[in-house]
Amino acid sequence: MSQPPASVATERLIHTPSTADEWWRRSVIYQVYPRSFRDSTGDGMGDLPGITAELHHIADLGVDAVWLSPFVRSPQKDAGYDVSNYRDVDPMFGTLADFDALVARADALGLKIIVDLVPNHCSDAHPLFQAALAAGAGSPERELFHFRDGRGENGEQPPNNWQSHFGGSAWTRIDDGQWYLHLFDSSQPDFNWDHPQVRAEFERTLCFWLDRGAGGFRVDVAHALIKEQGLPDWGGRPDGRPTEGFPFSAAPMFGRPEVHDVYRRWREILEEYDGDRILCAEANAHPVETMADWVRADEMHQTFNFDYLGAAWGADSFRAVIERSLAAFDAVGAPTTWVLSNHDISRHTSRFALGVTGRINEGAGLDVASVDEDLGLKRARAATLFTLGLPGGVYLYQGEELGLPDYLDLPDEYRQDPTFFRTGGERIGRDGCRVPLPWVPGTASYGFSVRTDGTDDGAANETSARPWLPQPTDWDRYARSAQQQDPQSTLNLYRHLLSLRASMNLGLGDMAWLEDAAYGEGTRVAAYRNSDLVVVLNTSADPVALPDGDVIAVSVPDAADGGLLSPDTAAWVRLGA
Repeated sequence: MSQPPASVATERLIHTPSTADEWWRRSVIYQVYPRSFRDSTGDGMGDLPGITAELHHIADLGVDAVWLSPFVRSPQKDAGYDVSNYRDVDPMFGTLADFDALVARADALGLKIIVDLVPNHCSDAHPLFQAALAAGAGSPERELFHFRDGRGENGEQPPNNWQSHFGGSAWTRIDDGQWYLHLFDSSQPDFNWDHPQVRAEFERTLCFWLDRGAGGFRVDVAHALIKEQGLPDWGGRPDGRPTEGFPFSAAPMFGRPEVHDVYRRWREILEEYDGDRILCAEANAHPVETMADWVRADEMHQTFNFDYLGAAWGADSFRAVIERSLAAFDAVGAPTTWVLSNHDISRHTSRFALGVTGRINEGAGLDVASVDEDLGLKRARAATLFTLGLPGGVYLYQGEELGLPDYLDLPDEYRQDPTFFRTGGERIGRDGCRVPLPWVPGTASYGFSVRTDGTDDGAANETSARPWLPQPTDWDRYARSAQQQDPQSTLNLYRHLLSLRASMNLGLGDMAWLEDAAYGEGTRVAAYRNSDLVVVLNTSADPVALPDGDVIAVSVPDAADGGLLSPDTAAWVRLGA
């Protein structure tokens, strides 16, 4: 291992690599949001054949796997997270044969396909819930969900005070007077995971997709399956985030110890299959140390790092999350994962342009005119470079490799997120980060809606279908075909970084903070060493000297002129022998 450069006075080791080297410990996984990736039929809705036709572009990035957001049968009241049939493809996306063709193409390209599984709740159109409605109070069918009599003299008040993530009560009353629980929309009743029939149903679903070649599962709301007996009132936030007097550990609907028995059984099922298939938890647990509970050796392989996803732009913000994350996950022998954007949170290009934490989409009334899109892209590229040098796994969200921002001023008449409607527009929802991708500049829908023929231009078969969500009128510069030809584009930056990451085996590397008067806490500059690579992020207002070595990547072309790293940029420096 190389010594730290002479210009760095101290080095503080915070992570040593595991002796294990399974692919998921250093994986790069690309999230596809199917309805917005590529439309092969010209109806304005992305589909599985569209993904298959363009899968080579994802493979060319240098990733290991593709996670597909829900594509199974659904009334689509929450973009597929309201499932009516867990073991079939929704016709809007294609057929089971189309899924099989996608898996076959992925295998040929060396990619795994990760299926999104939604076990906490289903659609109110699911046959099991429809049977429960028909069977009546006290029936075995209703035991598969959380039906309760209401409070008050005539049962007119909800059974408890729980609130929906999407706004309003977490309870809906039905015609016979009982209420059912839904932590999300009223169209998404929660399953009762204390019932063995529910557990058996999902074990069959796991096997169904594993038998078809799925490389694993991303598990939606993985922390919420088990509820505390008696469903007591809760005075904290609906999402369980800690507030004074209400820690996450006390939330009666999240993080119950019994939930881990479910995932231990699921891990056993996956290990019966070849190919090192994985489980990744969407366990929005707090603080970050709590998330490590989901990735103990006999449970899940990965869990999303939501503290990193919500970190504010700034060296100290990133440093704090990284240090706590690595300590927590190293303690259980698991890799942490790093993610900057996904389908539920505003893209990091837009967040960093505004200098805000968390979700822009939690509030309305944003002053769009104040958004500096170029500054946001510059910071996003720097954050990406900083992130891709870290040990562990990485998740990329489709379009971030193009530098896409949110569609921040999407007209309200096009919004579809139930959050927008359940809060009367007080929360604008997640539609802005779900807009269809731009492929070809100067064409209708930027080439998103075409009958794909395996070519890259898409223009000859262009259709006039309007995408399911409108795209901004100034996205020509983000189109994939335009960026392919530009060596300085965001797309080619991602390709370059991911190639270096793989060749240098950074995902399995060690990590130490570099600390002196120029780098370290309070300087607004963060620098770390991973094996023989030094990564420097400058979020200060002044240039900072880079350590001695070869600069092999910069976030923008002029970032490291004269050996100085300019503000709002990052660089990779390979150390000498």
